[in-house]
Amino acid sequence: MGKVEGGMKCVKYLLFVFNFIFWLMGSLVLAVGLWLRLDPNTVSLLEEGGPDTFFIGVYILIAAGGLVMLVGFFGCCGAVRESQCLLGLFFACLLVIFGAEVAAGVFGFLNKDEIIKEIKQFYDESAGNNGNNATVQSYHIILNCCGSPSTQSSLCQDVVSNQTCHEAIEEFFSSKLFIVGYVGIGIAGVMIIGMIFSMVLCCAIRNSREVI
Repeated sequence: MGKVEGGMKCVKYLLFVFNFIFWLMGSLVLAVGLWLRLDPNTVSLLEEGGPDTFFIGVYILIAAGGLVMLVGFFGCCGAVRESQCLLGLFFACLLVIFGAEVAAGVFGFLNKDEIIKEIKQFYDESAGNNGNNATVQSYHIILNCCGSPSTQSSLCQDVVSNQTCHEAIEEFFSSKLFIVGYVGIGIAGVMIIGMIFSMVLCCAIRNSREVI
């Protein structure tokens, strides 16, 4: 079996280092996704019939993070063993993750206003049905807000805040959705570098074997 020589060995080791960093980034993406999904404040605000649209982008991040960790392992093995099969699998998986991360990023940015609108409507419906229920109180306590243009002012008797819950909801969930968007787009950019490295190394391995 021919071995990659000269400058291509540099590419091999760069790809190995890249995949180790890639694995660490997968761990980070998975951690961010789990944090967004399990954050007690977010769960409290969206439980009991709340809109689950927000969690779609979060689930994509969690799935992509787990897959990135697995793919990083395959990439390291493929680079060390100079395996065209593993490198080809690595490239294909990167392509899938790239699509998933772009989808998560686009989802976070393009659907931000629609998701926030649904959450505002959920708050108004909960406040209209029973202003003293646990869901409404969660919004008031967690977001330090009270009422909205369409709810009763009596809801604010026990809350000291000049901020309406519509304003607080937009501020709170905008920051969360921007995290989904930026993480998704950022990791997608890293995918491109990985695909280029894997293609170069795979071609170098094939060419070296053809020469022998």
